[in-house]
Amino acid sequence: MRKKPRFHSLKKLKVRQDWSRWSLYSISQLRAPNTATKTYFQQKWTAKSDTRAYHGEQIREKKWKRLFRRNLPAVVPMDHRYLARYDGSEQAAGRGAGADSNEKERTPQQTPYMQMAYYPIERRLDTAIFRALFASSVRQARQFVVHGLVRVNGKKMPYPGYMLNPGDMFQVEPSSVMFATGARKERSSTARKVAKEKAAERAKAREENPAPAHNPNQKAEIVATRAEPTPKELKEHMQSLMVDVENVLNEDVGAKDKQKFRAFRQTVRKAVSLWGKATPETVSTLDTQFTFLKDALNARRAALAPEPAEEEATPMMSPEDQKKLSDAFEKLKLEHQHISTWNKRDASAPYATPWRPRDYMTAFAFIPRYLEVNQNVCAAVYLRHPVARPGLAEVPTPFHIETGQLAFNWYLRRR
Repeated sequence: MRKKPRFHSLKKLKVRQDWSRWSLYSISQLRAPNTATKTYFQQKWTAKSDTRAYHGEQIREKKWKRLFRRNLPAVVPMDHRYLARYDGSEQAAGRGAGADSNEKERTPQQTPYMQMAYYPIERRLDTAIFRALFASSVRQARQFVVHGLVRVNGKKMPYPGYMLNPGDMFQVEPSSVMFATGARKERSSTARKVAKEKAAERAKAREENPAPAHNPNQKAEIVATRAEPTPKELKEHMQSLMVDVENVLNEDVGAKDKQKFRAFRQTVRKAVSLWGKATPETVSTLDTQFTFLKDALNARRAALAPEPAEEEATPMMSPEDQKKLSDAFEKLKLEHQHISTWNKRDASAPYATPWRPRDYMTAFAFIPRYLEVNQNVCAAVYLRHPVARPGLAEVPTPFHIETGQLAFNWYLRRR
């Protein structure tokens, strides 16, 4: 059986519609098609293979061929000043008499029609969600639609291949957008390894003891002989300790104290990941360390507290400047409260908090002209179909213009 190729491969580079370092590297390695050593058929096939790996790779080839259109949408901008000044007779003035115009006519830019070969795919709902920056890949956008997280014109739309019409508004669940575009929550390899080991142990225990009701005395004996807390209880205690550390970090703490608490948080996180081997002595040591750090922090705060002034000091600023300064501080305080309200630490969130953009997102963060996006409510409007203009094709593509021409000619022959 032939081995299935990797989605991202360094041996055979393919640009994919996702925000990954592999796609960024593949884009950096793109070159113009090889026209020196390859035949015309080979050039077209290579261009088709490369472009289809990016445009609609989640669509089967037979379905894409039904979507393909040889008529490509384009517009020609007209100069209203020129149309108002002339009626067209100047085009034939002096024709046949050897009269030449003294004005140098500027050569208009060429319209890249063939770069619009994949414009029907831009109408698909999953592609539009990816273009609106609501998902980190087309496959993730397709998953959002199938799971019922997308609405079109206020109604739930479970079909990723729904073809949008001009004026359609689609909206994605904001929590899903924050998960898709936010940084991933870090999880150490040790925690993953321990979780797999514990899952394997539980499965093995279930296989060995399928019916615990046949041993009624076993549970009583275990409870009678167990005088110390269970590992699960120790894990819950360490998790509550982690919450206390997070609460301290959310307060106004100095840089050095914050560094100490972060190091202690890393120690507690490692202990939680190894909760199966935890002992009461380990938990007691962690409690003692946290109490010591908290007492040292409170003592430092008490030492830095300002003493009441005996005599009223002479003000160094005028009342007007003091009012401006207080207004500026009040504005900064309100902004900080507003940001910390929605972007605070949340251990239950499936993404890293406080929220920050996903890695490598900046290189792919652009919105096409035919979409109007509101990131505050995670909604967008499909304004119109993409078109070709002089010097510009509105279908976003990372490929060379000659690659787009060869790919269009490949499907034009088979239409």
